[in-house]
Amino acid sequence: MIDLLSAKKNEVMLYLEQFVEGISEKYLKSIETNWQPADLLPDTACMDTFVRQLKELQQSAKELSYDFWVVLIGDTVTEEALPTYESWLAGLDGVNINQPGGWGEWIRKWTAEENRHGDVLNRYLYLSGRVDMRAVETSVQYLLGDGFDIQTDNDPYRTFVYTSFQELATNVSHRRVATLAKQNDNHTLAKICGMIASDEARHAKAYKSFVEKIFEIDPNEMMVAFADMMRKKIVMPAHNLREVGSKTGEAFEAFSDAAQRLDVYTSTDYIAILESLIEDWNIANITGLNDAGEQARDYITSLPSRFRRVLSRFKQPELDYEFNWVLPRV
Repeated sequence: MIDLLSAKKNEVMLYLEQFVEGISEKYLKSIETNWQPADLLPDTACMDTFVRQLKELQQSAKELSYDFWVVLIGDTVTEEALPTYESWLAGLDGVNINQPGGWGEWIRKWTAEENRHGDVLNRYLYLSGRVDMRAVETSVQYLLGDGFDIQTDNDPYRTFVYTSFQELATNVSHRRVATLAKQNDNHTLAKICGMIASDEARHAKAYKSFVEKIFEIDPNEMMVAFADMMRKKIVMPAHNLREVGSKTGEAFEAFSDAAQRLDVYTSTDYIAILESLIEDWNIANITGLNDAGEQARDYITSLPSRFRRVLSRFKQPELDYEFNWVLPRV
């Protein structure tokens, strides 16, 4: 039975190859006109200009809060783990990354756009004067070495549910960080995070369109995959985040707590994203479902209210973890 399902999914992925080629043109920008990290940071080509811009950048970074830096650094480390995400997508059933066009082209070009995010955030942290970069770089290496398990195996259906959700979540996080930076008169960082958030929004639309197309072709298995991912809960790709001397995932919990305290990414956002996917994929009106598909749909549509009941008992997390990442104000 499993082999038959895998074979069917391979056929669906092959069928979608041409659709994906069009998606790349629609949701990814031209390299020639796209922004690059050098556009957003002090220019090293002219030393006088660089020194002045660097002083302005460091001055605007001085008053940002401890939780803000934790969230910004956690976002950066997550973006820097991009090689793990590319290799994960390249291993999906029905994907051959080495062939021209189709899925391989999407993964390569998506990776190319995403790669700028870690680059520009890393450089900003380095220039800010508020960050122990060796501690941050150690966390990046840990995260790359530890990998991640989001329980999608090589299944493209489950993977595209995950990527749709995760891209929406990172859009929320980067957009909120941009807003906080702007409120603190840090216009450079606000622009950086706003540009990244815009990329994530486009990428989310692409992955959502993959799922929408699969629902048209294989509604039962797509519905079952959606329900299965929500039962497992969508964990963020940095769920194994750690520092030197900390347990695997310990730093991620503290990073998530900081994001909750700052209202950058919260349990309420998790529910809102789920509701948006239910609406955008028109879950209530999908036709042609068998018993398993109907049961999966019932489960999915009942989740937001169930999550809200749990959320009503939620307590705001307190600060109880001290990161090596953040240097004291001077």
